[in-house]
Amino acid sequence: MADSYRVHVTKDHLVFSAGHFVTITTPDVSFCERLHGHNWRVSADVTGPLDVNRYVFDFVALRDTLQRIVADLDHRMLLPTRHPQIPLAVSDREVEARYGDRRWVFPLEECRLLPLEQTTAELLAGWIGERLLEQIGPHDLSEICIGVEENFGQWAFWSRKFAAPQ
Repeated sequence: MADSYRVHVTKDHLVFSAGHFVTITTPDVSFCERLHGHNWRVSADVTGPLDVNRYVFDFVALRDTLQRIVADLDHRMLLPTRHPQIPLAVSDREVEARYGDRRWVFPLEECRLLPLEQTTAELLAGWIGERLLEQIGPHDLSEICIGVEENFGQWAFWSRKFAAPQ
């Protein structure tokens, strides 16, 4: 039996305040939520073997990298660029979003356009996880898991497992 080690990071400052809206589709109805915001909280878990320093990953490096990613979302309107029912018209100054007969116009510098189908906590966790991996690389990690809390006690998680090093 092999030992497993995991590092968990969440801090009071790993939060971002952002607005969004999502669509809900059921067999009976399809609608778009009202524009609203959350004080989102982010956590990261990385699992893997101990390195030469006897830790899985440096807490400070993980925390600081995650902080930079989160800061990019803070005080922004989060808009999905791949939503099939919410077309975006982007100019050099503003973003127009439409859903049916509803229309919103936001200053471009106050938006974060995300290559997602929806701005759900689940997909935001995946987007954050991908950015984190781009910046830290997989190292010898066996798994990474990102959590996004959109409301107190309501978390969504994304994870990726890596093949064992050869």
